[in-house]
Amino acid sequence: MKQIVFATHNLNKVSEIRPLLPESLDLLSLDQIGCVEDIAETADTLEGNARIKADYIWKYFRHDCFADDTGLEVEALKGAPGVYSARFAGPQAGAEANMDKLLELMKDSSSRRARFRTVIALCLNGEFHFFEGVVEGKILSAPRGTDGFGYDPVFQPDGSELSFAEMPLEAKNEISHRGRAIRKLCAFLENYYLD
Repeated sequence: MKQIVFATHNLNKVSEIRPLLPESLDLLSLDQIGCVEDIAETADTLEGNARIKADYIWKYFRHDCFADDTGLEVEALKGAPGVYSARFAGPQAGAEANMDKLLELMKDSSSRRARFRTVIALCLNGEFHFFEGVVEGKILSAPRGTDGFGYDPVFQPDGSELSFAEMPLEAKNEISHRGRAIRKLCAFLENYYLD
């Protein structure tokens, strides 16, 4: 069975992605390969941050791997928080503080349009491939739901009456930005990586 590393310490992401990957692929997290470092995301684009993480794993651990970076891009905030989504309210801020800041900034905004965008950098034998997934939607005026993570409670995708945090994981994966990017990744892996 071929192994591939998902360059994250976020177990929510690992559990969200594992069911989407081919069964013939053994998914490892950073902790499972002994990588305890918190790889600094210093790029000013999602693509750049994803590449930094995947490149680090290839350089220091020599594992085929992929990494992602996701941003919430809000129209009324000119695309913010974008690449800074995870640390919108400060470097040590959690999801709740980030959501609170977002809702405070948008309290007087008539435009609620937003999109989630995920970029995946796949590194196979030191060679990079990129995959993107986007989902359009809007920012709710208050959090709804208890599932998911990050901004899920305040994001409602187009075509749904539910926030991401109100959806079962399978339903979210069907339409989410990360799900869309992962499906592109899986199609590539099945064609070029798995026998």
